Amino acid sequence: MSYLRGLVFLLVLGNAGYFLWARGIATPRDAFVDSSSPTTLKLVSETPGAAPPPAPGASASDAAATAAAAIVAARTPAPGPPPSLLTDVKRCITVGPFPDVADAAHAAATLRSGGYNPRQRVTEGEVWAGVWVYLPLPATAAATEQIHAKLKAGGIDDALEMPGPNDKPVISLGLFSEPRRAQQRVTQVQSLGLNPGVADRNRSGDVYWVDIDLKPTDSLLNPADLQSETGRIVRLEVKACPVPESPAT
Repeated sequence: MSYLRGLVFLLVLGNAGYFLWARGIATPRDAFVDSSSPTTLKLVSETPGAAPPPAPGASASDAAATAAAAIVAARTPAPGPPPSLLTDVKRCITVGPFPDVADAAHAAATLRSGGYNPRQRVTEGEVWAGVWVYLPLPATAAATEQIHAKLKAGGIDDALEMPGPNDKPVISLGLFSEPRRAQQRVTQVQSLGLNPGVADRNRSGDVYWVDIDLKPTDSLLNPADLQSETGRIVRLEVKACPVPESPAT
């Protein structure tokens, strides 16, 4: 009788153990960690891309919402200006200085044919006037007379004495806006056995600028494309438009 009671007790105990194991209350044998291979604990927040831990007292639904928001934020690109704003931004550049209004008008017509809306502007400034050909003035009056006589014999009868570079007196042989003509005069004077000098000359007065608006997709202008067809050199530059002065209060 005692033998049967013991057998029944063992069967009941085995069924109870199986029930607890199936419900996850008991820990199966293979769930234990092998002590021979130590592991390092790592917080969930230390995992790359993991969502921040929920606040104390937050429900399971709040924690799930926080994790979903973190995933969406990680996959969302950084905000930037709309493409339409980027293409509508304009920058003002100005081309010049032009020595006279005719050169500025020619440049404006060229820009207008290219689809721009040029605006002419006149200011006070200094502009390149041309290439100056000259001879140093000799130390004696007799030597000066000999040079003048030699120049006239060679067909140059418009030579004048005036202050030159560094305010030293020189014999001016002409101011040329076309480099080709300046080179012809230099060659003519050299054929007479003289050694002329050349220098750039500027002048002060009214100069003309042409302002246009460029979009970010437009490239900068090449000043050489705005030269007139007369062969006269106009040394141009391209820079940002001047900032309008604020009205006095």
